[in-house]
Amino acid sequence: MTAYIYDGLRSPFGRYAGAIAGVEPRLMGLGPVPAIRKVLQRTGLGLADMDVIEINEAFAAQVLGCTRLADDDPRLNPNGGAIAIGHPLGASGARLVLTALRQLERTGGRHVLVSLCIGLGQGIACVVERLD
Repeated sequence: MTAYIYDGLRSPFGRYAGAIAGVEPRLMGLGPVPAIRKVLQRTGLGLADMDVIEINEAFAAQVLGCTRLADDDPRLNPNGGAIAIGHPLGASGARLVLTALRQLERTGGRHVLVSLCIGLGQGIACVVERLD
């Protein structure tokens, strides 16, 4: 993964990798699938390595369409997803990352995977690693 520079800020989160991918626009909502595959390939990690997995809920069934995880997997949206917490217009990605990092701190985990769909079939995903 690429080292992330915090410009003097202290943070236990020091490594980051991201990926953007897409599917046919008619499959809107499934863009996270290739984005997640791409970021995991870049990092050499797998879903089993993730301690927290946050996938934005554009709508309830959208997350189920993106994942093969059991719907009761405690790593997936452990604090509730966007439907429970909120979906701030223009800041969904920031809310997802911060929610996931706080959960990682609470649990003492090492890796977090965050993903969301973007209009017209696009998806974005990132992995953040906790260093201490």
